[in-house]
Amino acid sequence: MTTRTNFEQLLEAGSHFGHLKSKWNPHMAPFIFTEKKGIHIIDLHKTVVKIDEAAAAMKQIAKSGKKILFVSTKKQGQDIVSTHATSIGMPYVTERWSGGMLTNFGTIRKAIRKMTQIDKMGEDGTLAILSKRERLQVSRQRDKLDKILGSIVDMTRLPAAIFIVDIRKEHIALAEARKLKIPVFAIVDTNSDPRNVDFVIPANDDATKSIDLITRTLAEAVAEGLNERKADKTEADAKAQQREEAKAAEAKAEAEKAEAEKAAVIAAGTEAAAKPKADAGSEAGEVKPKRARKKVTKVEKPAEVKKD
Repeated sequence: MTTRTNFEQLLEAGSHFGHLKSKWNPHMAPFIFTEKKGIHIIDLHKTVVKIDEAAAAMKQIAKSGKKILFVSTKKQGQDIVSTHATSIGMPYVTERWSGGMLTNFGTIRKAIRKMTQIDKMGEDGTLAILSKRERLQVSRQRDKLDKILGSIVDMTRLPAAIFIVDIRKEHIALAEARKLKIPVFAIVDTNSDPRNVDFVIPANDDATKSIDLITRTLAEAVAEGLNERKADKTEADAKAQQREEAKAAEAKAEAEKAEAEKAAVIAAGTEAAAKPKADAGSEAGEVKPKRARKKVTKVEKPAEVKKD
């Protein structure tokens, strides 16, 4: 089986470096290979396996047409996550996690609709009617909303899964996802508790190269799922069109057959109606020849013989 990453790539990206031994979380022990100079070293062989598992699961979610929310508000991962999430059309949060973004999703949607209304006001000229001060206030409000929520405008419902870089920093997002029973994919370092994560990816969550390699790998898996969904949809549409064409052809054939049967019935009726008229005409107009009378030949009686 071909893996999506390998030991050398992760090693080059620095994914094996954990935190200081004094800051470790004991529940990360199964993923720690050794300790060197007071720093824990992550077992990259297990990381490769976990990345493949996470990629397969995310691919299936994307193939089903559901959304995956990418989250990384830490500086090292902001640009990386926004770039890869945008490339596959998935929502992301990189500025600030607003409390209740998942658990109070209805209020978040109202804020997004508010931003949309401001855009419409600018298009229909309503903003031009307002005073300069009011326009400035509305513009600032719109910019603030766009900065925080602009990347999740298309997320009309709760995501099917969430991907997190550094669960310690994004503990609020993790808690909300757990409360709503949303599957969590996360890069987990040696100082974090992996028990609340459904798909643990043990790796360095501080190195830019490590974050980029893992996020890009998962984004590629999501892209594969989206492409397969598109291909399946195209195939289904083609089959549906073929069925419609077959039904249309069958209906046309039945219509032609019915038309032919109808024409045959009409022709037969016309012929049957014309035959009696012909007989009646012959009786009325034509004079049948008289039957020749037999000529009776008169037989002369023999002459009587005179008697002497």
